Amino acid sequence: MLSTTVYNLKGEKSGKMELLSKVFGVKINPKLIQFVVQAQRANAHVPYAHTKDRSEVSGGGKKPWKQKGTGSARQGSIRSPLWRGGGVTFGPSKLHNTQQKINKKEKKLATAMALSDKLSSELLIVVDSWEGLNGKTKEMFTLLNKLTVKNSSVLIVSGKLDDKLQRASKNLKKSNNTTADSIGVTSLLKYKFLVIDKAGIEVLIKRLN
Repeated sequence: MLSTTVYNLKGEKSGKMELLSKVFGVKINPKLIQFVVQAQRANAHVPYAHTKDRSEVSGGGKKPWKQKGTGSARQGSIRSPLWRGGGVTFGPSKLHNTQQKINKKEKKLATAMALSDKLSSELLIVVDSWEGLNGKTKEMFTLLNKLTVKNSSVLIVSGKLDDKLQRASKNLKKSNNTTADSIGVTSLLKYKFLVIDKAGIEVLIKRLN
């Protein structure tokens, strides 16, 4: 079993918490993490850009002029990419499917690897509970400074939705607030520090074990 220091809302050490090795002590595979992140980004992509190819452009059913005898180059259709207003060759298409399949096991494993990296790099900070916050940004800013998260990007996580935590953290620069049941490898890699309460740790262990 692994363990980490637990802090209270004053930024003081209040004890230790054991962490499951299957979630926080996983051997890191950069290729798997890269695959999952790229697949998630591809699946979130909405293809807006679109150009018509020659099969989609209207008109051009008739040959512009006869094959021989005009002195002009032979042409078969005004929909040809060679013509102004014709189809586009190799342009972006919203019909192109960018979806990539990811197994649930791969997603869980990649998330566990990101958590393991945070712990081994001393970028994972656990607090007792978020209960007791007054919802003021200044209070959260002071706490993060005491936890050595000053001027760094931070993902603030709770075991369940907490209105006061959201209010206290929403105006902080380079930070985001979410719940433990919704974080994944992409959000973990986006922020340098992970500050999470004990309830959030329990949710992650239940999710990923």
